[in-house]
Amino acid sequence: MIENLYDVKDKVAVVTGSSRGIGKQCALAFAEAGAKLVLNYVSNQEAAEITAEEIAGLGSEAIIVQADVKDFDACQALGEEAINKYGQIDFLVNNAGINRDITFSRMSQEEWQEVINTNLGALFNMSKAVVPHMRDAGSGVVVNISSIIGETGNIGQSNYAATKSGMYGFTRSLARELAKDNIRVNAISPGFVETDMLHTVPPDLLAGIKDEIPLGRFGYADEIALAVLYLCSPAGSWITGCLLYTSPRPRDATLSR
Repeated sequence: MIENLYDVKDKVAVVTGSSRGIGKQCALAFAEAGAKLVLNYVSNQEAAEITAEEIAGLGSEAIIVQADVKDFDACQALGEEAINKYGQIDFLVNNAGINRDITFSRMSQEEWQEVINTNLGALFNMSKAVVPHMRDAGSGVVVNISSIIGETGNIGQSNYAATKSGMYGFTRSLARELAKDNIRVNAISPGFVETDMLHTVPPDLLAGIKDEIPLGRFGYADEIALAVLYLCSPAGSWITGCLLYTSPRPRDATLSR
């Protein structure tokens, strides 16, 4: 019975930004649990193809769709391609995002707008592309990947923090609107996770950040993926409007997820 609670066999998951990092691990977790995947990338086609090969190795299947999530029409095309291939979309994971870290006094309007358009715009664009199909089917789950920075803020990240905080309000509001359609909407706010971004931080700074984490280590992308799978699976069937925090944030840190 416990195993069945996490069974998403023959379901279809759309994961944005799924060529690497957290998005890739989400795609692999879905595949291992039996779901079919719609992989999305904006520039790294090779990485997306490698992810698709790994999914095939797990006994599942995937299609790859190139789309810039800040482009409304591109997101509409992504949704249509998913429906044309599989006939359904059961899960949407809004993972794709960027950061342009710089103090507010030096931040350009372009650096502000690019992060807003990508991180927040993607929620609107992808939800508009996918939710109508979920409504037609009478069920669905949306999971938005936010960040603990959205609650705490951080020096040099006023643009990024604004988008991640905005995800909270979007998630709660959409969850209320779509509950009547049997569509659940939740968000996950990771702390510091072992991704390519983390590896660019100097070792001495990394050590200081780690010292402030209660569990004494950084998170792993597959741990975030398992949380996403839980929220999408039957095990999370009565959870909506939830903001799941995966780790407290260290104080005085300077890196987003």
